Amino acid sequence: MKDLLADVATRASRYLSDLPDRPVAPPPDSVARLSALGGPLPDGPTDPSQILALLDDVGSPATVATAGGRYFGFVIGGTLPAALAANWLAGAWDQNAALRVMSPVAAETEEIVLRWMIDLIGLPAQSAAGFVTGTTMANFTALAAARTAILTCAGWDVEQDGLFGAPPIQVVVGDEVHVSVLKALSLLGLGRSRLIRVPADGQGRMRLDALPHLDERTIVCVQAGNVNTGAFDPAGEICRSAHEANAWVHVDGAFGLWAAASPIYAPLLSGAQAADSWAIDCHKWLNVSYDSGVAVVRDPAHLERAMSISAAYLAPGSQREPWLSVPESSRRARGIELWAAMRSLGRSGLCSLIERNCRQARLFATRLSAAGHTILNDVVLNQVLVSFGSAQQTERVIAAVQQEGTCWCGGTQWHGHTAMRISVSNWSTTDDDVEQSAAAIIRVASELK
Repeated sequence: MKDLLADVATRASRYLSDLPDRPVAPPPDSVARLSALGGPLPDGPTDPSQILALLDDVGSPATVATAGGRYFGFVIGGTLPAALAANWLAGAWDQNAALRVMSPVAAETEEIVLRWMIDLIGLPAQSAAGFVTGTTMANFTALAAARTAILTCAGWDVEQDGLFGAPPIQVVVGDEVHVSVLKALSLLGLGRSRLIRVPADGQGRMRLDALPHLDERTIVCVQAGNVNTGAFDPAGEICRSAHEANAWVHVDGAFGLWAAASPIYAPLLSGAQAADSWAIDCHKWLNVSYDSGVAVVRDPAHLERAMSISAAYLAPGSQREPWLSVPESSRRARGIELWAAMRSLGRSGLCSLIERNCRQARLFATRLSAAGHTILNDVVLNQVLVSFGSAQQTERVIAAVQQEGTCWCGGTQWHGHTAMRISVSNWSTTDDDVEQSAAAIIRVASELK
């Protein structure tokens, strides 16, 4: 075991050190070689060192270099050194984070991380949280608590009786609602076609003047950080209107809630802390290993009731039990690498990371605009939308940039425009990475004219 772990450390270190010198997307021949991992299942055992060598030799060249500094697709962070090391150690510990008795260290690190996050973002001190796989499950978990709270007030026990014959719940979302919220709502039986969609402004922010009538059976889903533009819904005003009607406000703050770490960008979140629940993604801007998200709920009773489960042999103790806050029972101890990431950065380090990435997004916009390309959004955070002319031309540029390999940026549709979407959220991205990437994009676009 000792030699095997030393070998994997050497191979992983080599992989990370080679990232700056390789194309971000894997070449087709490397992807084709993945077939070497297949074939019939061997009749007998294989030496672990041979398995590791095969996986590294065939698998590593076929990875997308999302851990490197020039990947700007979707909203994907890298993995901080402390988080990666803690992830490896947690893997060796092999802890089941369901119950405190199963893993005191898993339970305690979750509580510590929750206190740090609540303090950093400015959420209510008594809030409870579930540590889940990402924003989709964080939205699901928080909205399950919302559903429970609303129906309990209406005299309906949704955990026991389901939704058949239950009082109707009105769900209000913005026109630019993220698909993870829609998926969570559909999984909860609240549907997609029954939603009330509020028109958004030119940056994707929900329009206050278009809010419908709200009441005590309403859930309003607010967005903190539009996935295309980075824009924030006016959470404070929405919370005031909603709470006057006793409605529930949920904030999808996958990456945007981390803006609270910066005095410069925290005002974008003004009023979001007054909501009733929040979804946070940690494998995005906090830069921990996949997968990691957090659902936070103001009133712990609603979260625990929505996630409750009981079995004679799984009796809870007197302290917080992690499995009473999440959909899963057995799960890995995600809190360990979260603890390592937040402890390694501290307040100033996380602030610096947020502000540096936002400045780098503006640098992208400045370079591409100066080259004659159209920036479609106000660059208020870490997201940049750029058009290279017609939809067809923009699609050609995106495909060619991905193939060229200096960097990787994806495409999107924004208000009738096809756009390249640049998301800067990696701790290891340098200004030189941005300059190289912008130059490559400009060069490719020029060659395709």
